[in-house]
Order: sequence, then structure tokens, then C-alpha cells
Amino acid sequence: MSEFYKQVKGDDILGPMYPADDMAGAEDRLRWFLAQYWGGPETFNEKRGHPRLRMRHAQFHIDEAARDRWLELMANAMETVDEETLPAEHRAAMWDHMERVAQMLVNEPTMRSGRSWDA
Repeated sequence: MSEFYKQVKGDDILGPMYPADDMAGAEDRLRWFLAQYWGGPETFNEKRGHPRLRMRHAQFHIDEAARDRWLELMANAMETVDEETLPAEHRAAMWDHMERVAQMLVNEPTMRSGRSWDA
């Protein structure tokens, strides 16, 4: 996860959505969520309650550009993990999950021109 957050810090689209003073906290929360989702400890629920991803992200302007950038940075981060640590079949399942969640969190319509309706 640290490779993802290294990229987020200076990103023009995603950077403003993350707490600059608590990037480590954001990283922890994503780690807890993913571990729990894939059958690990329920640390996320214990510390934060039910994930409620759409509700937790509703305050942010998430359009197709933000979705695509999040996926781009996550793909970059996943590429730094070797095959032994994350075998191909697990990588594919994880990526499928990332794509579905990223799409689910889009909360701002985008016109065909690529501009947001409220622009």
C-alpha cells in the first residue's frame, strides 16, 4: 500500500482527497479493509465500524477521471509486488475487486466530452 500512497501525495486529482496530515492513517485503513475483505482479521470493523464505502466517500468529487487515476496509481503500486508475494490468480482477483469498487464509488456524472456536469 505504501507504493500507492507515495504516488497519491503529489497527485493533482487524488492528493486533495486524502488527509495530508494523516496519510499513514489512510494507508492503515485501506490495509485493514483489504485484509478484512479477503478473509483476514476484522480490524477495519473493530476500529471503524462497517466499511460503508459509498457513504464514507460521498463527500469527495469522484468522477471518471478520479476513478481512472485511482486505478492507474493502484496498478502502478501492484506492479511493484512480485509474483511470489502476489501470485497471478490472486492478483487478477484483487484487480477485479479494485475495478468494481472504483466504479461503485463514482458519484459525479461525466458528460461525453469528459467534463463534469457541474463544471
